[in-house]
Amino acid sequence: MLVFRGVPSLATTSTVLTIGNFDGVHRGHRALLERLIAKARACALPATVLTFEPHPREFFAPGQAPARLSNLREKLALLAECGVDRVHVCRFNAALAELTAEEFIETMLVKGLSVRHLIIGDDFCFGKGRKGNFSLFQQAGIAHRFGTEAMRTVTQDHLRISSSAVRDALAAGDIEQARALLGRAYVIAGRVVRGDKIGRTLGFPTLNLRIKHTRLPVTGVFAVTVSGIDAQPLPGVANIGVRPTVAAGLRPVLEVHLLDFDRDIYGTHVSVNFLHKLRGEEKFASLDLLKAQIGRDVATARDYFDACPLDNNAHG
Repeated sequence: MLVFRGVPSLATTSTVLTIGNFDGVHRGHRALLERLIAKARACALPATVLTFEPHPREFFAPGQAPARLSNLREKLALLAECGVDRVHVCRFNAALAELTAEEFIETMLVKGLSVRHLIIGDDFCFGKGRKGNFSLFQQAGIAHRFGTEAMRTVTQDHLRISSSAVRDALAAGDIEQARALLGRAYVIAGRVVRGDKIGRTLGFPTLNLRIKHTRLPVTGVFAVTVSGIDAQPLPGVANIGVRPTVAAGLRPVLEVHLLDFDRDIYGTHVSVNFLHKLRGEEKFASLDLLKAQIGRDVATARDYFDACPLDNNAHG
């Protein structure tokens, strides 16, 4: 998959295109991408995604933006996994926010990407003031000779599959529901960094991943598997949060204690697959009480993996 920063001023090839934030790349997104790829193959053109960084809501209201389900690297990996050929990552800034819907179509779609066929979600809005919609795309398609297609919302048990629904499930600790909406385990990926070694002093060494965004879609203690170390995912217990027992005001961190594992893997890029919530994050009166609780968490996780073998917990 080819990744481009921004959109060229003049396209060198035509595309079959979809547009969106694709946060989490959930089952609704995947259904749209399947249609995109099928159409692109039929037209012998690249299946292309136009997405934005940062998320527009982070630009307009940073303090009220939703928690990210995936950072840019994770999103690109998921799009590649789906079979997308090209992704244009467009920086969402003041200049882009000021483009009218008509200017967006002319600059981005017609000139920059030479769209032959456009597929979007049926609720997609765009342009200054979000005044552009599918009807405007249809009119532009007639004027500029490109096809347009709206993808209906995908539902599960009468629930609209959306990034918001995934966030709601994660916030409620319903990891299984989030997995059903995503079509895979919820994943946080990153590079293993050196921590303060508190876990090791407590007898439970952890691998630590920095969280880029301070707003977390999920917090607490979980049974997880970790991919990227060995050929098969490794079972473990993860804590994601601000570690209130250690100190106040700490940045969020993801810590994972791998079961029956003791190797130096600093610098390794791993994916942590969330499978089941064990409890919420708590503040304990002492590190000894925290150590005792971690011991109980590890025992509970072992019971979980005994009841649900890793073969039944494929993370893909």
